[in-house]
Formats: sequence, C-alpha cells, structure tokens
Amino acid sequence: MPQANRSLILIPARMASTRLPDKPLAQINGIPMICQVYQRALEAGIGTPWVATDSQEVLEAVESYDGKAVMTRSDHNSGSDRIWEAVCKIDPDQEIDFIINVQGDLPTIDGAIIRQSLKPLIDSDPNTGGADIATLAVEITDPSEKTNPNVVKIVAKRPIGNIMRAITFTRATAPWGEGPLYHHIGLYAYRRSALERFVGLEPSPLEMREKLEQLRAIEADMRIDVSIVDTVPLGVDTKDDLERARKWFLEQRN
Repeated sequence: MPQANRSLILIPARMASTRLPDKPLAQINGIPMICQVYQRALEAGIGTPWVATDSQEVLEAVESYDGKAVMTRSDHNSGSDRIWEAVCKIDPDQEIDFIINVQGDLPTIDGAIIRQSLKPLIDSDPNTGGADIATLAVEITDPSEKTNPNVVKIVAKRPIGNIMRAITFTRATAPWGEGPLYHHIGLYAYRRSALERFVGLEPSPLEMREKLEQLRAIEADMRIDVSIVDTVPLGVDTKDDLERARKWFLEQRN
C-alpha cells in the first residue's frame, strides 16, 4: 500500500438532496452521517481524509468532530469536479499521487474496502498500460439485482485473482448468458494525472445515455481496473435507508 502522505481520501458532501433533505447531517448513532463516513475513512489508514463541501454547516459539523473539511464551489456538476477543486486547494504543491473518492452517504463502509480500492493502481504501472482509475465490485447473488436498473453492472475481462479490467458499465442485465454478474460499488481511486484529465473531458454520449459518469473515462480510452470485494456498503438515499443504517449501528454497538 502507498505511503499515507502520498494518498488523499476525499468525501464530497452536498446538502441539496431531494430525497433526504440535509442528508450529510442526519444523525446516526448520535453522530452526523458525514462524520461517520469520515471515521470509516480514517480507519482505512491510507492518508488523511478531507470532506469537500459547499455547505458551511457541513464544514462546521466535520470540524467539531476534529475532522478536516474544505469549502468548494456550489455549482459543480459532479462529485469528481468537486474533489478536483479540493485537491488543488489541499495539495497545491502536487505531492499527492493517489486520490480516493468516497461517497458521503456510505456510513457503514469498511475501511478495508477503501484500502482495497487502491490495489489496482499500486500493482500497475501507468507507463506500461496500467490502470488510470480503480473501483470496486461485488458478485451479484440476489437474482432481482440482475434486472434492477438501479444496480449498475460491470462488464469486465476475466479476473486475475480478485482484480479485473472493466470493459463497460451498464444499468442493463449484462453480460448475457451463464456466468457471474458484478454489482458496481461507486467508490473510485484515481492517479492524480488521471483525475485531472477526467474532469477536463466533456460528458460523453454513453455517459449521458446511461447516466453513469464513469463511462466518460471508458469512452476516452482510460483504463479502469476493478477490485472484487465481498460486500456492498449500505448507501443512504432515503429515510428507509437511514433507518437501516441506524439499525446497523445499533446492532454493532450491542
């Protein structure tokens, strides 16, 4: 794994959630959700986490728990744009090699999974055709997920160990025929140069059609490698999700 001072975990957080207003500040086990995510990122042990936000309330909440946060513009189109602004503010001398983008609504994510996202970048050399971006996937075991368009699938080359190279991402049931299907987990690790290139690209046709930002990288011939992990972290998008997260923490505490 990389030295801690060469990697940076960034957690983008916005207050403008339509399905769950003020989502980052929702209380889970007595702590704002964004601070729970921050704690999980600390447990990864691969660099100091920072929250990138456009909300003074979120910044103050994170800092009140001794976390680090940076203000970013409110007009970003995506979390990737937000974290690039944060990278430029936090690391103007370009000492950071790797940036990990952890969504701010994953309060139950395991720090080990965050660490695992970096493995494809550490194990490959970009100068010899290595990965530009890395992400995570878990094999689908629930048949209903295979046809659910809200579950993004990865079509990839045959895994070598627990690493595979992505061919494409889709909301459709793919690939066709017998064999495993993989559920994409939306956590990304970037080489710094790859993130800079990515945010400079225009949205691509497949990206706009599937509403999947990572397809912009695929269409630009950027290489995305995937670590296969065992579990999907609980994402909090609705009140029901929030109650499930609260129940999970209660069970863990007891």
